[in-house]
Amino acid sequence: MPSRRDFLSITTAAGATLIMNPLETLATPLRVKAAPGFSLTIMATNWGFPGTWDEYCAKAKAAGYDGCEIWWPTDQKDREKMFEALSKHGLKFGFLWGSGEADFKKNQSQFEAALNDIAKAKPIYINCHSGKDFFTADQKLEIIAFTTKLSQSSGIPVYHETHRGRALYSAPVTRELIERNKDLRITLDISHWCNVHESLLGDQAETISTVLGRVDHIHARVGHPEGPQVSEPRAPEFDGAVKAHFAWWDTVVATKKKEGKALTVLTEFGPPDYMWTTPYTRQPLADQWDINVHMMNTFRKRYL
Repeated sequence: MPSRRDFLSITTAAGATLIMNPLETLATPLRVKAAPGFSLTIMATNWGFPGTWDEYCAKAKAAGYDGCEIWWPTDQKDREKMFEALSKHGLKFGFLWGSGEADFKKNQSQFEAALNDIAKAKPIYINCHSGKDFFTADQKLEIIAFTTKLSQSSGIPVYHETHRGRALYSAPVTRELIERNKDLRITLDISHWCNVHESLLGDQAETISTVLGRVDHIHARVGHPEGPQVSEPRAPEFDGAVKAHFAWWDTVVATKKKEGKALTVLTEFGPPDYMWTTPYTRQPLADQWDINVHMMNTFRKRYL
């Protein structure tokens, strides 16, 4: 049994550990000189926001976001209210879309029709939840080929997200698609792969390096080997996962800075059931909006 002195030493050390915030240690500039043309645009998510379009856009603007990434509304009147709020508050916008159809031809038809409509709205990018994980590689490549043509004809960047349940659901599958299509551009939400591969991907370094070279858009959420979202990225117990994600993001940002190219980022910690909750009451264990704003500020301090 430890003595009183030992006990006090242990509890003092534990208390110091508990107040250490991994994000604070990363809020230091990444020392890479930016070539002309580099830009970093940080977007707010409306995922889980309970208010109106105007309330959401006003809050995003007040927090310091450059714009908003929104799942494309299918209702025309809803879209009109959204565009009115985005314009009123001077926010840029990117849109997210993906079909839920399990049949490939139905999925492809719905996906293509929606993306053609989205392109007419002239977002700064389109982010795709592409296909289904169980589609064949050739079917996935058909979807990607369509988006390449759409991007070339519209001038709008179109990205495919590394997302569970979708075409790019795992690291090796994504690498195969990259090797077969030189035009595939990626939204990196690597938190999903931590979950899929039940690791921080240390055993797939070569594949991850290949993927990072295709990234133009980041979904800044921190995952861990047992799930796609840690409960609170400022908590010391997630220090390893937070640092692993920032190491990946550092690589992407350093590349864009050296090349003088644009990068967009969405801070995308989600609401319940992504956000952890207490049993029975389902009360969230942390504040989703506050975490996302903290992530935005950390990105600005580190990368700008």
